[in-house]
Amino acid sequence: MTIDWNHFTPWASLAGGLLLGLATAAFILLNGRVLGISGIAGGLVRLRRHDTLWRLAFVLGLVTAPLVYALLAAPVAPRIDAGWGTLAVAGLLVGVGTRYASGCTSGHGVCGLSRLSPRSLVATLAFMAAGVITVATVRHLLA
Repeated sequence: MTIDWNHFTPWASLAGGLLLGLATAAFILLNGRVLGISGIAGGLVRLRRHDTLWRLAFVLGLVTAPLVYALLAAPVAPRIDAGWGTLAVAGLLVGVGTRYASGCTSGHGVCGLSRLSPRSLVATLAFMAAGVITVATVRHLLA
């Protein structure tokens, strides 16, 4: 996946970041829970009474939001420069890494860092280092 730098607008990114920050703060203030998708989706695997409906609503909102956006605005066609095998391996590695780190990038990077969690700082630095090493290896050493 590449960024279309010709049509990139920092204002849309800023608005998205602000909305994400507001949603994260509102979620923890109103529910006392961290807004990390891996924890929310992982909670759906182990169904618990009084804990499933809000998780389903959250995941359903994530899935339907792009569809609603496509109805209201011109959809942006994603461009993915990888095959299905690469995507499957990447998804598997992300899942394993998320499990070992006890959370995903959004949970640690957005929520954990805002709570000054040392564990989240280490996890976020590890995520960033792994990303830099992966891109450098794939684009410069293997290309």
